Amino acid sequence: MHQRKLGNSDLNVSNIGLGIMGMSPGMYGKTDDTQSIMTIHRALELGVTLIDTADVYGNGHNEELLGKAIYDRRDLAIIATKFSYTPNYEEINGHPDYVKKAAEESLKRLGVNYIDLYYQHRVDPNVPIEETVGAMSDLVKEGKVRYLGLSEASASTIRRAHAVHPISALQSEYSLWSRDIEDEILPTVKELNITHVAYSPLSRGFISGELRKFEDLHPHDMRRYMPRFQDVNFQKNIEIVDQIKEIAQEKNCTPSQLAIAWTLANGALPIPGTKRISYLEENAASADITLSAEDLARIEEVSPKHGVHGTRYMEEEMSKLNR
Repeated sequence: MHQRKLGNSDLNVSNIGLGIMGMSPGMYGKTDDTQSIMTIHRALELGVTLIDTADVYGNGHNEELLGKAIYDRRDLAIIATKFSYTPNYEEINGHPDYVKKAAEESLKRLGVNYIDLYYQHRVDPNVPIEETVGAMSDLVKEGKVRYLGLSEASASTIRRAHAVHPISALQSEYSLWSRDIEDEILPTVKELNITHVAYSPLSRGFISGELRKFEDLHPHDMRRYMPRFQDVNFQKNIEIVDQIKEIAQEKNCTPSQLAIAWTLANGALPIPGTKRISYLEENAASADITLSAEDLARIEEVSPKHGVHGTRYMEEEMSKLNR
């Protein structure tokens, strides 16, 4: 696995990471902790070092799971976790006292002495970003956190935060179907030498082509409540997936690998999520796929910037993005 420097930090990370949100109950259907830990171990063996979690995933379960997986191999893993959502996604809290409390609880669940990359999961509109990042900066001074990140923040918020303490990574949803950050946010992070970490590079598994109808989703799968997976949107998006699949076949790769290679070609550090070793290995192999200018043009033709049908979240959650 190739390595890259994380933004303006001194940290080297794999250029493809692993998102483990789906390893906790209530996200994407059934989970198996033993299988999940084996997948994390395999990721580290492959050199996939950046492992992404958050305190709200499974209300702490996700961090505890990661802690169990890396307790005897901490030196191999770059741990990225997030705070700001209170349990069950009820509220967003960016108050300085909460920042420090959340970090202490994450450290305990993870069973580690420090967090490599600490993100604010969503921006709290009721707390100035300077105050939140100021508290995060204190964690760095105390040695509890190494580097700071933001998630789903606007260009202006990124600049204000970066003026308080260097921001090393911005995490946002970015894929063939989620490209709203290309106009203002991506140029900003490039200017400030901040690594763009792309979550859901497969549009929550849609682009993989594994799903063919809404009923394929587990009854407890959160995607059932996302507009892109509902009603007529689902069938229209399947038509786009089928065209992506044709290009992938010509490149002798899977649709997932093509989509991940596309994010890499656009400068992002993708963190595709999976619970299974087979998919992990498939995703990791995307690093070896080179897309020519002609390939990128063809992909753009079948899946243009605003070609997807339906938003990525319901209206309430959409309002929390790019603040």
